[in-house]
Amino acid sequence: MSEKRDFGKLKDGRNTTLYIIGNSKGMKLAVTDYGASLVSLLVPDREENPVDVVLGYDNAGGYEKGSASFGATVGRNANRIGEASFEINGVHYSLEKNENGNNLHSGTDYYNKRMWQAEKEEKNTITFLLHSPDKDQGYPGSLDMRVTYELTEDNTVRIKYQAIPDKDTIINMTNHSYFNLDGHRSGNILDHQIMIDADYFTKTDAQSIPTGEVAAVSGTPMDFRTFKRIGAGIDADYEAIRLGNGYDHNWVLKNDGKFAKAAEAAGDVSGIAMEVWTDLPGVQVYTGNFLNQEPGKDGAVYGRRSAVCFETQYFPDSIHHENFRSPICRAGENYETITEYRFAIKKEQVI
Repeated sequence: MSEKRDFGKLKDGRNTTLYIIGNSKGMKLAVTDYGASLVSLLVPDREENPVDVVLGYDNAGGYEKGSASFGATVGRNANRIGEASFEINGVHYSLEKNENGNNLHSGTDYYNKRMWQAEKEEKNTITFLLHSPDKDQGYPGSLDMRVTYELTEDNTVRIKYQAIPDKDTIINMTNHSYFNLDGHRSGNILDHQIMIDADYFTKTDAQSIPTGEVAAVSGTPMDFRTFKRIGAGIDADYEAIRLGNGYDHNWVLKNDGKFAKAAEAAGDVSGIAMEVWTDLPGVQVYTGNFLNQEPGKDGAVYGRRSAVCFETQYFPDSIHHENFRSPICRAGENYETITEYRFAIKKEQVI
């Protein structure tokens, strides 16, 4: 099942469209060509009632105005690059300094603040295309970035990214959906349980730029190797927690470059559980620490810690750390990565 409808006008008068995909299990996914953003995701709860599990806005105007990156397709490089500059092949490139003298999510000319072309529509998939020219956001090389959203019959949301640059460049795409598995209007996620398949996380300085040190999670509030309440350690007196105002960190996954389960979350009320699968080496888990009464869809007002993000990625600032997997995609190489969010019902609460 698929349909599309008007999603409102932008400030400059351009029209936007909302694309809706459904499956026979009662799931519905809605995405827009403004920012290739994930707008809503209806998942049946344990009582088979549809629950919208992602934060968002009612129309494209909300996404144009909003600064929280709800559902955003983030590129050309997600997360942070220290000192907003880097070198490739001996050439220095400068980026916008949009966070404490560093570069966050590639600067304010965001991919998610642009119109994407709906290139291909099928029953259960939609592919968006964005042409990114040489020196776009400061990065070398032009490319055509494609993002495909797919909703399968086994309640999986699959997001595929694909591009071939014409120069050596950084490519590190992610999706910035904010999940609340009890429903986007249900308050904070402190009683959600999560698991992260990682023995280590990347330590950062006070500006969230990695130091290069990979620290063990054992014996710390960063240990989610077994299911644990998010709220159990979110305000712990621990350096990483203090620096992030809660959880806003990159975990070092154990997938060894292979497509594998990285994390899992479970709503404490709905029974909805979500697995996160990726072939990328890291996942940034962010608990909405800086949300501040953000007006959202359906009359919702999103407060602090009302959602959790699972941003699959190359490590932040990996261009500056030889011990991190490189985010460089060589000219003519095929950049391709897949992230999946797999949904199911847990009949009983996770302990």
